Amino acid sequence: MSKTVVPYTDDQGTKKQQVADMFNNISKTYDFLNHFLSLGIDIIWRKKAINELKKDKPKLILDVATGTGDFAFEALSILDPEKITGVDISQGMLDIAQQKIIKRGLGNKFEVKLGDSEKLPFEADAFDAVTVAYGVRNFENLELGLVDIYRVLKTGGKTVVLEFSKPKAFPVKQLYKFYFNYITPGIGKLFSKDARAYTYLPESVAAFPDGETFTALMDKVGFKNTKCRPLTFGICSIYTGVK
Repeated sequence: MSKTVVPYTDDQGTKKQQVADMFNNISKTYDFLNHFLSLGIDIIWRKKAINELKKDKPKLILDVATGTGDFAFEALSILDPEKITGVDISQGMLDIAQQKIIKRGLGNKFEVKLGDSEKLPFEADAFDAVTVAYGVRNFENLELGLVDIYRVLKTGGKTVVLEFSKPKAFPVKQLYKFYFNYITPGIGKLFSKDARAYTYLPESVAAFPDGETFTALMDKVGFKNTKCRPLTFGICSIYTGVK
């Protein structure tokens, strides 16, 4: 198992507490930097991930590590479920999601609550689908998080995980490493009051067990038909599995 990467190396708090602090610190610039740093491609990746659920027509969706809600808003427009519930450990991010919900008049379709991805505050078999976009690499215990996602899914329900991965082909691998390790932290420092957050990003991606290692973990906790679909030369991947 790879070592646990935390946002603040000089902080004695658990990874969970540090991740919550980090996202509280960067919540106001998060959306802007996301789109800026990915050159807007993150919007295309989100759409592709959500389309994995189109055939399933889920009525009740749980969006884990919902952040400022972008993935859930996109899912609402593409899938038109009855309701999406978003859960996150950062109140700062949820405050921004809540502002967007009110602004868009979607209070009856999308609700957010503070919660821990490894102890989800929901009954078993509660959701038709569970989504996680750019959140699993921040879990303190990845396996526990997947076990709990499996628990709250209805039998036959699908989970869709969108996460950064590590490109393997030349020259994308080299360009990606350079961009992620040098450009991203530099821009993060310029626009965000928490420069360390954008150094943590490449570190957390490097430490994340992507590709077949992740689908093997999904298999281990009970998911069936697990698949990994790399996007944009493997910079990002969509993982799916059924309960």
